[in-house]
This record gives sequence, C-alpha cells and structure tokens, in this order.
Amino acid sequence: MKTDSDASFSKVPEVALIFWIIKIAATTLGETAGDAASMSMDLGYLASTGIFAIVFMVAVVAQIAAKRFHPVLYWITIIATTTVGTTLADFADRSLGIGYAGGTTLLLALLLASLFTWYRTLGSVAVDSVCSPKAETFYWVTIMLSQTLGTALGDWTADTAGLGYLGAGAIFGGLLLLIALAGFLTRCSRAVLFWLAFILTRPLGAVVGDYLDKPINEGGLALSRYSASACLLVFIGVCIFAIPQKAAEKGH
Repeated sequence: MKTDSDASFSKVPEVALIFWIIKIAATTLGETAGDAASMSMDLGYLASTGIFAIVFMVAVVAQIAAKRFHPVLYWITIIATTTVGTTLADFADRSLGIGYAGGTTLLLALLLASLFTWYRTLGSVAVDSVCSPKAETFYWVTIMLSQTLGTALGDWTADTAGLGYLGAGAIFGGLLLLIALAGFLTRCSRAVLFWLAFILTRPLGAVVGDYLDKPINEGGLALSRYSASACLLVFIGVCIFAIPQKAAEKGH
C-alpha cells in the first residue's frame, strides 16, 4: 500500500472542494490579518511585510524539509503567503506610489515569468508534480506572487474601477464559476485552470476581507479586524481537522 511518504505522492493536497473552501477562507484571513498588523497595530506596510516575510520563509523551509504532506503545515504556509502578499502589495501600491494598475501589471509579469521558468525547468506546473525541493521552491514562489497579485487586483477592481467590495466579489466569484464549468465541460488544461482559479481566489478573498473590516462609509461592515481574523482562523482549523485531506497523487 502507498503512503504519503511514497514518491508517487505530492506534498501538496489533492485539489477537491474542501481545498477551495479553505483557500478562500485563508485568503480572506490574509487580508484581515495583514490589515490588522499594518493598520490596527500601526506597524506600517514595510514592517508588517518584514515580519510576515520571516514567517513565510520559515514555513516554506519547514514545508520543503517535511518528508510527506502535512495539512496543518501546508495551510500555515498558505496563510503566510497571503498575509505577506497583502502587506507587500499595499506597500508597493501605496507607499511606493506605483498604484493599483502599476502594481497589478508588475506582479502579473513576475507571476507569468515564474510559471514560464518553472515549466521550462521541470516540464510541468501541475500540482501533482510538486514532489521535489526544486518543484516546491517554484510552487511557493509562484503562490506568493499570485497572492500579492490578487491583493493588488482586488483593490484595483473594488476601488479604482469603482465596483465596490460586493461588486468586485461578484465579478471574481463569477469568473471562478466559469473556470469550474470549464473544468467539468471542457478538456482545457487542468494545470492552467488550477492556476487561474488559484489566482482569482485571492482577489475574491481580498475584497471579502475588506468588506468585513472597512468602515461603513467606505462600503464595509466595520467589523473588528482581530475578531474577523480569529473567526476565520477557527473556521480554517475546523475544516482542516474535521475533513481529512490527502496528498495529490502523481499523474492524477
């Protein structure tokens, strides 16, 4: 019988419905927790980015060093990418004055370059191919860039485009639904569909997080960033421990 430590298994989870539920909750948590550190704690974008970047690097090193798939470690690393992505995007967009459009364009170019380099180096960007330290390194760099891009894209859509948090959420939710339908009804590359969905869940989480904690006069619900983050963290924990996840099997 195969085990998670067998070379036939990836060190990332099988892509199923629970994966996407936790992913959206984690990206929403990244927005509320990132804003809590940079705004509520008044640490600023640069200091918050530095703190979360250290957490991210420690988590990635632990993830790569692990011998098999560990759901808790994996999702801690995902949350670390989304929090550092939130503060890094805000720092680039606001503190450096690049703006949402400039930040989105720059991050999209970096993300595409990461995927292209990964594909040219290892021949695949599919999740079930993440079975070696080199593949994991590409995987986590790509994820971190996608999380940062998603923050900038969500802010751009909600603020600059004037759609508001609910309008932007509806747009990204609709796009995700189209990707899901494409997965069921077409023969589109599963790797392409996965990364499109993975990227779009981040701006969805970003606008949902902003909707929860932004002031009412800015279109939000004005909830406490701390309480919203705590509730999301509990929800993620319940999902991880109540619903078993298994490692993605190579070739599936």
